[in-house]
Amino acid sequence: MVSQSKRTNSIIGQVSAFLESRLSLSELKYLGEKKKVPQHKHSVWYYLGGIVGMFLFVQVATGILLMVYYVPDIHSAHASILNINSHINFGWFVRSLHSWGANLMIFALFVHLFSTYLMKAYRAPREITWWTGLLLIGLCMAFGFTGYLLPWDDVSFFATKIGLDIAGKGPILGPVVAYMLRGGDYISQATISRFFAIHVALLPVLVMGLVGVHVFLVQVHGISEPKTFKELPEAEKTYDKFFPDFFLKDILVWILALNVLFGLTTFFPWGLGPEADPFAAAPVGIRPEWYFLAPFQLLKLIPSTVGPIEGELFGLIIIALVALGFVLVPLFDTGISKTRSRLATGFGVFILVALVVFSIWGALS
Repeated sequence: MVSQSKRTNSIIGQVSAFLESRLSLSELKYLGEKKKVPQHKHSVWYYLGGIVGMFLFVQVATGILLMVYYVPDIHSAHASILNINSHINFGWFVRSLHSWGANLMIFALFVHLFSTYLMKAYRAPREITWWTGLLLIGLCMAFGFTGYLLPWDDVSFFATKIGLDIAGKGPILGPVVAYMLRGGDYISQATISRFFAIHVALLPVLVMGLVGVHVFLVQVHGISEPKTFKELPEAEKTYDKFFPDFFLKDILVWILALNVLFGLTTFFPWGLGPEADPFAAAPVGIRPEWYFLAPFQLLKLIPSTVGPIEGELFGLIIIALVALGFVLVPLFDTGISKTRSRLATGFGVFILVALVVFSIWGALS
């Protein structure tokens, strides 16, 4: 027994030494222990980045499984989804995981965006961290938009058609981008091929690279601390080591988030409508996914013309100005002026309330 235990310990020691010499695990452990997570009444928001990362991993894993059976062809796409749902073992479960996971990931991203915004985490030296986060949200919205068409059912087809038509109203590059995404004047095989390529090849590369940059910047600058926490005497400040203390808590939060995902997947499997017919009339009450509902509802409220400007173009200009406000806020609110700080907070709260109200309004209308 003693000799067996010694042999086991020797093997473990050799493996540990091998990994240490190749991967420098002790240095990674040191970095994890060196990184500190502030503990205060708003600390719960620090878990959202990890939740988004966990959902992203689910999307990658389930997306790879779905690619095995999905056929990106207008005559076969819908049938391949039916095959996944009906004939592939646990196919319906994997597809629902992918669809619900996408929605939960985008929801967690929005909550993460506004929590970091209201805690002023965009201020120096974290401006680039903030901008990479905004780019990640844009890419994940593009993930949702390109993936929505792939089942090729009637709702996804007409929602995508409306989305591309609206994008085509944008100034200068709008018509060009819409034409390139469609692969012509109408949604066709070229469209589904391009959306599939963007969804499974281009966007994953961009997102993974940007996530790496974002995480690196968080590591470089550390976790942002609210002003009220910074002003506390050093003796009253408390921190958790990122590894292992906060990391273990993070895992528990991931398990809770996964339980929500599995619950939604099990009790509310993702459906599939009738196959798309490009020559049929659009279904009554067609609307985009919830994360596009607010701008969609805004555009519905704007008259056909606003002065000399076309209504949809005027709405796109408003949306672009809001996005520009989020991009420029680190340069506007540097923490020096209380007036600018209040204005920035007011802008964020106003946009958050508007998003919620317009989304609910759009869902009920």
